[in-house]
Amino acid sequence: MQSEIQAQAHAVPPPSEPPHPRVHKHVGFASRFLPGERDITVYLPPGYDEARHRHYPLLILQDGQNLFDPETSFIRGRTWRVAESADDAIVAGEAEPLVIAGVANAGERRLAEYTPVRDWKLGGGEASHYAEMVTRELLPFLHARYRLRAGAGETGIGGSSLGGLVSLWMGLMHPEVFGKLAVLSPSVWWSHRYITGFVNDMAPNLRRHPRIWLDVGDQEGRRTLADAELLDERLLAHGWRKGGDLHFEKVAGGTHDEASWAERVRPMLRFLFPAREAGN
Repeated sequence: MQSEIQAQAHAVPPPSEPPHPRVHKHVGFASRFLPGERDITVYLPPGYDEARHRHYPLLILQDGQNLFDPETSFIRGRTWRVAESADDAIVAGEAEPLVIAGVANAGERRLAEYTPVRDWKLGGGEASHYAEMVTRELLPFLHARYRLRAGAGETGIGGSSLGGLVSLWMGLMHPEVFGKLAVLSPSVWWSHRYITGFVNDMAPNLRRHPRIWLDVGDQEGRRTLADAELLDERLLAHGWRKGGDLHFEKVAGGTHDEASWAERVRPMLRFLFPAREAGN
């Protein structure tokens, strides 16, 4: 379980040349809320450059090193293949064209930034500062540089493992900002399943439920599977609707790694950002 733990607009250099023709990297994004710098990698959908008056929804994903580039991935050569999966879903008419921004994790500080409360043994608990960076600096940065739609219904956030945990927490903490949540293999176990109590506390105060994709692989371990099922039960108990604003999937053969998460990207996009009817 603990093996998963890996170690504004500010002046940012121009994007560097990426391997995918519509993936752009902004190197050295700095924050006044967090130490250090991190790279921001942005995927643009097919037709973005041609449709100059069109604006797009946005999905922000954690662990940006692992999403697009096999040279930067935690396991070299294995990525989520986000750009390829998004292209396939959009071209097939399954998902609407969207912009996807990957936020690189902070290496040794990943655990601290991706956890909402401190664990008595493992530390952490700095997600509130990370959320400040994302909402008050990264979002304005992206909106200033890309043609994005405004509003929670057009903005999603997601990740896997601790990245899934922090994404769910941020979505419930900031429902006015994030209306779509991608929660893959979340670390429900963190700090005695803190997130389940957080759902109990926050859900009754929500005016509108964010749309949630929740999944877990059936090969991730009995405890991880049971924790995800418990989280699903908590969401249902507070009014989320299966097939409506909640999709929970136990992925057959699914494991806790980039290769398995890559297989879930396309169906996740299909659920959170379904293709709109012509004219809408």
